[in-house]
Amino acid sequence: MLARAISYAICGLEALPVHVEVDAARGLPGLTIIGLPDQAVREAKERVRSAIVNSQFHLPSQRLTVNLAPADVKKTGGVFDLAMALGILAASDQLDPAALAASVVLGELALDGAVRPVPGTLAVALALRGSRQRLLAPAGNTPEASLVKGLTVIPVRSLSDAVQILSGTGSPSSAKTGERVRRATQPPELDFAEVAGQAHAKRALEIAVAGGHHVLLLGPPGSGKTMLAQRIPSIQATLSLEESLEITTIHSVAGLLDGEPLIRRRPFRAPHHTSSSVALIGGGSFPRPGEVSLAHQGVLFLDELPEFHRDALESLRQPLEEGRVRIARARRSLSFPARFILVASMNPCRCGFFGDARRACRCTAGQVERYRARISGPLLDRIDLHVEVPAVPFEVISQASGGDSSAQMKRRVHQAQQFRLARGQAGLNAHLRTKELTARCQIAPEALQLLKSALQQLALSARSYTKILKIARTIADLAQNDIIHPEHLAEAIQYRSLDRQWWG
Repeated sequence: MLARAISYAICGLEALPVHVEVDAARGLPGLTIIGLPDQAVREAKERVRSAIVNSQFHLPSQRLTVNLAPADVKKTGGVFDLAMALGILAASDQLDPAALAASVVLGELALDGAVRPVPGTLAVALALRGSRQRLLAPAGNTPEASLVKGLTVIPVRSLSDAVQILSGTGSPSSAKTGERVRRATQPPELDFAEVAGQAHAKRALEIAVAGGHHVLLLGPPGSGKTMLAQRIPSIQATLSLEESLEITTIHSVAGLLDGEPLIRRRPFRAPHHTSSSVALIGGGSFPRPGEVSLAHQGVLFLDELPEFHRDALESLRQPLEEGRVRIARARRSLSFPARFILVASMNPCRCGFFGDARRACRCTAGQVERYRARISGPLLDRIDLHVEVPAVPFEVISQASGGDSSAQMKRRVHQAQQFRLARGQAGLNAHLRTKELTARCQIAPEALQLLKSALQQLALSARSYTKILKIARTIADLAQNDIIHPEHLAEAIQYRSLDRQWWG
């Protein structure tokens, strides 16, 4: 007898339907799984056998063949366990095969028949949006799946539970959309008011958030670079529902939701400097999102930038420019979103005290040059703002107030973004294309002359020229000016200091 169930496989962020076909025929008892399964899927036959027996069902003494179609899509993980078990029960007349037709089934089985959560459930729910099929999902995944409006999501806790629901003998309870989201509480955010001094760096980070610009913080150890970076999410705009769903989908596919049904805050990712290029960009035998995608719509903080592997740093070039990561494989090319603000920090030399008035630098000229050379010119060119973060003197540290709070800075960022929208520009200034610069960046005549002199004297690259224009546009937005004036350009030029000091 032949039975069919429907499940889904995750390829990148895309959910692809998989038809689980089960054939029960005469022959030596056994269970064979075909259809390009990985090792975890091949091992499912042991989980399925034990789950069926321990759930008080009969394991047929027949030759069972499970086909996962289409055969050219690699099947990974335990997401097909429940669908295979239900297909076996339907093929052996323990469940009506017609009951499986209107349902999509997800779930990994424990040996006692319990259904465990699986990654990527939200991606499957989004793929089913607008369809008439209902989704039988593990109870641990139903909060994220129920975020999709118009989809019937039924929580399943065990194989017996699923059989009762499909047979009509149980009473399925649909998950309530957003129930856990409304009850979720958020921890307090870090505040810029806690950072003593560093007004120049705070101003630069405000510009970076307002325009979506990448930042490099340069200063000696203990100057507050990490403290500044950690507080950037506190001045970013609140996520819209669509942005939250997109971020949550990425984390769901990566299996990093940790019971949180909807991510309400912008991500802040800070990978260790020993991270490989695959960990940063994504990929692997079965491609998964990397740190740049997990930081989508948020902040990617790379502390001690020169300590990262050279190949890992160079792999950042494409996502910094395009906001996406493309991973090519022999069978399929995948794309992950990676639109983030890069915040990197580094010391001026290996010992950290080059140019510091407090302590003498122990590095030779050659050591300083080799340390700085770990950051290639092309990568540095893609970072918009180069910000020096000097050591904070005692008089400033001992002050009770740290200056503007995150609430004040966030208000100014919001006003600048509203001013940008009023100008008729939807995207952030950092994402302006070259052909849009002329229309969006109107420059006063005296400012144009200043820009020309800066390019000639500092020998800046064409990319530096566009970066300066985009930064100046953001500064003008913060000042609520339609026209870029000399003071806006002058401030923008100073944020390209490393072009002329180190790599110019």
